Amino acid sequence: MYASFKSIGAYIPETIRSNQWFVDRMDTSDEWITKRTGISERRIASDSQNTSDLGVEAAKIAIKRADINKEEIDLILCATITPDYLCMPSTACIIADKLEIKNVMSLDISAACTGFVYAVSVAKAFIESGMKKNVLIIGAEKLSTIVDYTDRTTCMLFGDGAGAAILSATQNKDEAVLDVQCSSDGSLQDLLMTPGIQSEEASFMQMKGNETFKVAVRTLTNDVKVIMENNNMSNDDIDLFIPHQANYRIIKAVGDNLKFKDEQKVLTVHKYGNTSSASIPMAINDCYESGRLKTGDMMLLDAFGGGLTWGSALIKFAGK
Repeated sequence: MYASFKSIGAYIPETIRSNQWFVDRMDTSDEWITKRTGISERRIASDSQNTSDLGVEAAKIAIKRADINKEEIDLILCATITPDYLCMPSTACIIADKLEIKNVMSLDISAACTGFVYAVSVAKAFIESGMKKNVLIIGAEKLSTIVDYTDRTTCMLFGDGAGAAILSATQNKDEAVLDVQCSSDGSLQDLLMTPGIQSEEASFMQMKGNETFKVAVRTLTNDVKVIMENNNMSNDDIDLFIPHQANYRIIKAVGDNLKFKDEQKVLTVHKYGNTSSASIPMAINDCYESGRLKTGDMMLLDAFGGGLTWGSALIKFAGK
């Protein structure tokens, strides 16, 4: 039994927050933001929307495109660092309820920007073991709730959004998710973190930008080299290289190190900003809706996030 990546969907909040919004509020410029990050705008969810609401809308699209009934879903995984509730219930449980999917195993994954890749790994394992047949995975974030809008070094990086996918069991090896590898290093926890409930500091994201940049470029590059070597693959075997959309400078540095062609690279950070666990599925969805992603295409996912966590995946798109 194999796991196949059957569909993709995304929800993009309506409100656009351009660089000018930050220019009007702090000592910065559109040119400075664009040059440092590659970001021109990002999407912001409304006050009435929770992370679960974003995830539900993305999930509905993914379920429809997979051409399955929601009752066939037997596991829901939600990757997020901005859950509806602090500790419980999980956002995945809330999403299950809002989708009216009853008696289903649901849980959250906290791996920051690597969350969606972690979810793919968990879904693949459940399916290949025979325990589950149709897994709904979601990356959803309302990062605007944990951004310090007085912190000039980080606040313009992040946006809101959600992406979702259906992974289903198949006996066709040609449709299978080829490989997923994930790892972590907690000794570097202070590079990118949100102070916890025991902290006297406000619970906003904090990042050591320069140090994080260096570790991210090195880790993302090495991770791809390992998964490609383990699967005897070359750049020519990859149709779409889809890295986590954190910062254009990171994406460019990694892409250049790996020598991918421009037509292979996927870039959405300029219009969505960094949406953490939602960034990769939102980028996949962009490719799908623009006709760039086709049935049988090989995707290479590559992510890095707080934890520190990282992961990569070789996925053949089995959707229509």
